[in-house]
Amino acid sequence: MAQIVTRVEDRLLADVDALVSDGVAATRSDAVRLGLEALVEHHRRAQIGQAIVDGYRRRPQDEEELAGLDEATRALIEEEQW
Repeated sequence: MAQIVTRVEDRLLADVDALVSDGVAATRSDAVRLGLEALVEHHRRAQIGQAIVDGYRRRPQDEEELAGLDEATRALIEEEQW
């Protein structure tokens, strides 16, 4: 397993220590690992979202594809057991 060494402001370190104290993370290293995993996942999701947007910009839905969507949505809502 690789190791990353970094410097952080005292305030951020105190916040990380509070996370450990509160049981959110087991250790400082665990807190950093969890934060990096969340950052990577956030970026991955943003890239996927942008790819979807780009796809619709390259090939927007036409009237035939959009026809009946409002009615289908209403039907799904009416079927729901609220």
